[in-house]
Amino acid sequence: MHNESRRRDRALFRYSVIREAADPSLSHAERGALVRALALREHVGPDGRAYRFGRSTLDDWIRAWRRGGFEALVDAPRVVPPRISPELLALAEQLKREAPERSAVQVVAVIEGLGGHGRLNVRSTQRHFARLGLSGPGTPAARKVHGRFEASAPNELWTGDALHGPAVGKKKAYLLAFVDDHSRLLAGYRWCHSEDSVRLESALRHGLCSRGVPKAILVDRGSAFVASPLARACAVLGIRLIHASPRAAATRSGQDRMDVTSCRSSNSTCSGSG
Repeated sequence: MHNESRRRDRALFRYSVIREAADPSLSHAERGALVRALALREHVGPDGRAYRFGRSTLDDWIRAWRRGGFEALVDAPRVVPPRISPELLALAEQLKREAPERSAVQVVAVIEGLGGHGRLNVRSTQRHFARLGLSGPGTPAARKVHGRFEASAPNELWTGDALHGPAVGKKKAYLLAFVDDHSRLLAGYRWCHSEDSVRLESALRHGLCSRGVPKAILVDRGSAFVASPLARACAVLGIRLIHASPRAAATRSGQDRMDVTSCRSSNSTCSGSG
């Protein structure tokens, strides 16, 4: 639902603000310095407006994230006590379940036609159906990477990218893949005909199931990599998602290693799929 999406967008925004300060490897003094710096900065929210947050708010978010992960940053659904009698709402629910294709307007019309049940407006009916799951038909700039561009251990950093492959069945083929930066292992990948977030999610799931959860993922700013599904998946799993400029040295270094690894690992796949 729309409200659920907005609540999760706000949670993702909060996560992006506190992620660096929530790092468990930081000392108390280091965390305090980071929180103070965050409190002095403006942060662009999902609605495009700039916000400032006090240290106590940031500390509350960090504690919540440590206690319950990403879900702890999601606001609880707003519950407004109904001003309409429970009997009338129950009747509306019954009419909706009897014929799921009925709209809220039609349900209200049926109730008014029955008479003697009180008045029910369309908007209240729509909200009631939404709470019951009966409605409808049947990111802030991420941390830049500097310094060395090779991870010191497996699953410390994966590099994700989309590579252009050969034409298969008269269609352009793409390889969406994640490479372990330390071992050069092709952790997860998928060949496909379109470069989108659905195929990227499949490639990531393949890597997570076979190689575990990395500490960080480095990607460029391609449309599939900046889409919310990848950001939400990383937030839920506690993975640091790093977006770098396509021309940044760290990105190019990781992609060069990925080109070599993918060509070696998937050469037989390319040859066999033509």
